[in-house]
Amino acid sequence: METAALIVVLVILLALFFDFTNGFHDTANAMATPIATGALKPKTAVLLAAVLNLVGAFLSTEVSKTVSHGIIREDTIQGDAFLPMIFAGLIGAITWNMLTWLLGLPSSSSHALFGGLIGATLVGVGVGGIDFGMVLSKIILPALIAPLTAGIIAFAATKLAYSITRRYDGKPDGRDGFRWGQIFTSSLVALAHGTNDAQKTMGVITLALITVGWQSSSQADPHLWVIIACAVTIALGTYLGGWRIIRTLGKGLTEVKPAQGFSAESSTAATILASSAFGFALSTTQVASGSVIGSGLGRRGSTVRWRTAGRIAIGWLLTLPAAGAVGALAALLITWLGTWGIAIDAVLALVVIIGLFLRSRKDAVTPANAMSDVAESGLAVEHPDMPPPTRRQQRAIEARAEAKARADAREKAKAKAKAEAKEKAAAKAAKRGPSTGAATRIDNAGTTDSEEAK
Repeated sequence: METAALIVVLVILLALFFDFTNGFHDTANAMATPIATGALKPKTAVLLAAVLNLVGAFLSTEVSKTVSHGIIREDTIQGDAFLPMIFAGLIGAITWNMLTWLLGLPSSSSHALFGGLIGATLVGVGVGGIDFGMVLSKIILPALIAPLTAGIIAFAATKLAYSITRRYDGKPDGRDGFRWGQIFTSSLVALAHGTNDAQKTMGVITLALITVGWQSSSQADPHLWVIIACAVTIALGTYLGGWRIIRTLGKGLTEVKPAQGFSAESSTAATILASSAFGFALSTTQVASGSVIGSGLGRRGSTVRWRTAGRIAIGWLLTLPAAGAVGALAALLITWLGTWGIAIDAVLALVVIIGLFLRSRKDAVTPANAMSDVAESGLAVEHPDMPPPTRRQQRAIEARAEAKARADAREKAKAKAKAEAKEKAAAKAAKRGPSTGAATRIDNAGTTDSEEAK
């Protein structure tokens, strides 16, 4: 029992540390577009995100129930066998989170957590320990559908925003009013992130407590102290750790305009809040990235850079199996070595975390080593320097061209008429010219002869 209690404490500490890494790895993305468009200063944006994550963590527990009573069949697994698997899964999630944060690889903290837990459970317990139906319905399908849905909503919202404000097309800063709207929409994204991502850590801790009998399996909601601990930890991670990503967001989203940012954030917030209500465990990074790409396509004349978009998609697909592989390796050590395996895993995890942190302190923050997924997604859409005209503008241009053509035709007709009139006048003058000239010569001749006679 003492060993189980020690493992529970280790699991809670690791889960809270994962929550902290989730804060600085993902939550900063909620403020990507308002920082890029200048709607909020970086420090203000991070502080606002931290506060709203804290508030959002108290608003819903549906996602927590998905983790604690969904993907893993805890009722069929003995506590003394399952606790080390949770521990190994958290090691996999944290290791992958820290590594991708350092290298700037696109990843999802949520999928890193699920991958680590699934990989460790498969090794330590077997296939029977995973509810694959729940994994498919609550994790895999939402991961595929949510970014696409968010992108479509953002695309339509951007089209609508530009259509309503079409009279500002010729003004560089004509749509700056959307920056004020971005303060509200980005706040909604941060709040939504708290309702979804903070819940996953609550679910892991609740799962560990149920496993050792410290919480009844019939009680789906986490304890109040679990909610408070997770909310404070993710908020703290957001404020203290998000700078490495925040400082490069503007460089990755330089082409995002205020109208796009407003549309993308509205779509992201709506998608995450709706998913949280249904208990779908989403990746905020993926949803926000889908919204940014969709809003980019909503601008006239934009084209997709398929190579960049493909690289982002590969990063999304790689996260869950990669974190699962790390979690499986950690679980394998525990299976082989028992308690010594847990100790070795703990030491290795501590070495990896400290090593990656020290490495991050030595490297300068540049787009090459700290680009966030949302920031990179802004590069997946190419925009022309001068967007093509809308249909209405095209009709106006054609109407002006036709009017000018008619005016030119009238001028040509007038000029031709004048030229013809001059030609007619010249012709008439030419006809009258010879007779008049002969008479003049006769008169002149007569005058000359008379003068000579005199």
